[in-house]
This record gives sequence, structure tokens and C-alpha cells, in this order.
Amino acid sequence: MLDVNLVGKYFAVAMASTLKYLGGTFTGLALGLHWIETAICSTLGMMFTIVIINYTGTAIRNLVARYRRKQPRKFTKLNRLAVKVWKLFGTKGIALLTPAVFTPPLGGALLVAFRAPRPDGFFWMMVSGLIWGVIFTLLVYKLEFLKNWLG
Repeated sequence: MLDVNLVGKYFAVAMASTLKYLGGTFTGLALGLHWIETAICSTLGMMFTIVIINYTGTAIRNLVARYRRKQPRKFTKLNRLAVKVWKLFGTKGIALLTPAVFTPPLGGALLVAFRAPRPDGFFWMMVSGLIWGVIFTLLVYKLEFLKNWLG
């Protein structure tokens, strides 16, 4: 039998990690999910954002450019970091840093901007999401003071 409450919790964790990966981790902890469930749902939420941005990124970029009043700054710290990572490590580097440094929307946008092949981008983002999901979730779940503070 399908437990609607559990599905709702999974959905909440996935949606919390669509914009910021750690959001899903804290949501899973607050909802009392097992750390493995939280890591998987957080990764799925991130991947939802990556897929959506990858398929709509060019259209979104064109729409934003049409309504932008002034040109964006080209040389920011984040832009420099992204270009450096891309030149050194390519798709794997962007994917590795997306959950930890970049946000899922920014990571997806970088894949589009650098014209990374979709299958490679999806694969390495999934691998990175699972790795960081386990790391983040175990760290957050093992910090006792957070459990006491949240619950």
C-alpha cells in the first residue's frame, strides 16, 4: 500500500533541494527520514533542476537578456571560479562542485553555458549528487546539537 505521508515527505525533501542542495538534507532531518532516504531524495531534487535547466537553459538565457536593463558583470569571483574549473576539469569539475559550491540552478546553467554534452552532464551530476548527498546527510544527521535544536 502506498503511504501518502511518506511520499509527501520524499517530495518535500526533493523540492527543498532543487534550489539549494543542503535544503533537502535539513528537510529530511526535520521530517525524521532515514539518512539514505534523504540523500537519495536530495539528489533527485537536484537532478530535477539540472534536467529542467538543461532543456530550457538557452530559452531562459535569451528571455533574461531581452529584459535585462544593463549588462551583467563578466568578471566576478564565481565566474572566474567556474571558468577555471571548466578549463581544468570540464563537466566532471562543474558537477563535483555543484552541490557544495554552486547551487543546482547555477550548476545546470554552467553546463548549458559551456555547452557540455547532456548525457555526460546528467551522469556526472547524478554521481556528484549521490556522493555529496551521503557526505552532507551523514554530517548533518551525526551532529547531535542540530537534532536537539530542530526537534
